[in-house]
Amino acid sequence: MKKREYNCGLDAAVDVVGGKWKALILWALHAEPRRFGDLHRNVSGISEKMLIQQLREMEAYGLVHREVYHQVPPKVEYSLTDFGQSLNQALIPLGEWGERHMAAIEAIPRD
Repeated sequence: MKKREYNCGLDAAVDVVGGKWKALILWALHAEPRRFGDLHRNVSGISEKMLIQQLREMEAYGLVHREVYHQVPPKVEYSLTDFGQSLNQALIPLGEWGERHMAAIEAIPRD
């Protein structure tokens, strides 16, 4: 990953969690480690290819830990690091805001 300078904290945070999927993946991992298939079922609408890409980016940022168990059949689990847990905690108020205003947001006409 290329090193980047930020203008403010919000700029840095949005860079880390930006896009449609990362916050949903963080939320799916909030309670416990999950295997890839379980994550894929819990993040509705994401393709396998996109989930792999997002997990790799999140691992590179240090948000997600990938644990490979050397057994037959192979087992891989994803969990949040302390850094990822702290970001999830920061997203909780945003999710609460979305819950409070969901009806108004859904009512906004879109193209």
